[in-house]
Amino acid sequence: MKLAAVFPGQGSQSTGMLSELAAAHSEVTATFAEASDALGYDLWQVAQEGPESQLNSTECTQPAMLTAGMAVWRVWEARGGRRPDLLAGHSLGEYTALVVANAVEFGDAVAIVRDRGKFMQEAVPHGVGAVAAILGLDNQPVEEACAAAAGDEIVRAVNYNAPGQVVIAGHTGAIDRAIEQCREAGAKKAVKLPLSVPVHSPLMEPAAERFTARLAETEFRTPELPVINNVEVDDHTTPERIRALLARQLYSPVRWAETVAEFQGRGVDLVVESGPGKVLAGLNRRIARRMGIQAMFDPASIDQAIEASE
Repeated sequence: MKLAAVFPGQGSQSTGMLSELAAAHSEVTATFAEASDALGYDLWQVAQEGPESQLNSTECTQPAMLTAGMAVWRVWEARGGRRPDLLAGHSLGEYTALVVANAVEFGDAVAIVRDRGKFMQEAVPHGVGAVAAILGLDNQPVEEACAAAAGDEIVRAVNYNAPGQVVIAGHTGAIDRAIEQCREAGAKKAVKLPLSVPVHSPLMEPAAERFTARLAETEFRTPELPVINNVEVDDHTTPERIRALLARQLYSPVRWAETVAEFQGRGVDLVVESGPGKVLAGLNRRIARRMGIQAMFDPASIDQAIEASE
């Protein structure tokens, strides 16, 4: 059996996340303590008690989700879960995959994604940018709607998550116009998401410039396991390529449906999702119905994933 592991990005966080897993496995709180040392505040307390506004602030969300994915993965390893053949992560989750592949130290990655969130938020003032989900419309009609709605502003398809599920991002006014265009084109649902940072759109290019300098300060190594990147849907290889692709990822679409198709092409039989919730499991089932998928977020789900992988 060929196994792939995937890691979610922003959006799966919630106050109290992983509390049941932490009660059964000390690896969870130990991982959060390690992240807290890198951040200078108690990340586990914020993840458990909030305030929710702080947890949902992108500067905090990104380290919290990276740490949650790693905490679950360390429990998987402690329970005897097998080494995967392939890794990938959705947007921020790509950093978790790179840590698992030993391409970057966990503490360094925590500090990097904190700054990633900071640069993203500072690149676009609050209210200037927006994000929306378009459901029930193919990729091309969404792209055409964005082109028709843009005018002298920016709106682009930024997450190709699954067939009939595309996320768009850009200037708030252009997003509003694109939503109407998509509804007229037959979208089942077109709705703004509670995100003010238009990630993966060209509005993030100023953040990427600052982030490039930040990445240059961080040590990366050649991954010990294949990590499929979001931008080009192929393997991360050298440290230089890792840095370049992570910078480009900020203003490039996440090609998740193609990533799962790449898993299929490489003969993957089972995918395990490591992190709070099961967002990627839901997407993967829509993309590749015959491929096994197990989300891991509590003791019972990790048991099920281990059994499925044997």
